Amino acid sequence: QVQLKESGGGLVQPGDSLRLSCAASGPNFGTYIMAWFRQAPGKEREFVTAITSNSRQTTYANSVKGRFTISKDDAKNTVYLQMKSLEPEDTAVYYCAAREGSILYRTQDRYPWGGQGTQVTVSS
Repeated sequence: QVQLKESGGGLVQPGDSLRLSCAASGPNFGTYIMAWFRQAPGKEREFVTAITSNSRQTTYANSVKGRFTISKDDAKNTVYLQMKSLEPEDTAVYYCAAREGSILYRTQDRYPWGGQGTQVTVSS
């Protein structure tokens, strides 16, 4: 069982940067694939990015590629989402998720563990 807690959300202006954190409790964090999803008002939850347990592979949604970076610190049991050049379209609740294995799936149902989310609002 893995418990995940996101933090770092807030209200920012277009063009700003923000870093989200997701702290995991429980053992074996270093063996999990970690991912970020987001859900905007009135829209379905969508994939943002994922990273393998050894941090050697990452994958990003086209909408965030080049602007967002995922990373993880196994010593701190934490995964990060560095976001830059934020746009109003990035406004959403951001959720982290975890799964075992080696495949970077892009659908939420492949990740059995998820957090409660943190709100990111990009507005002038």
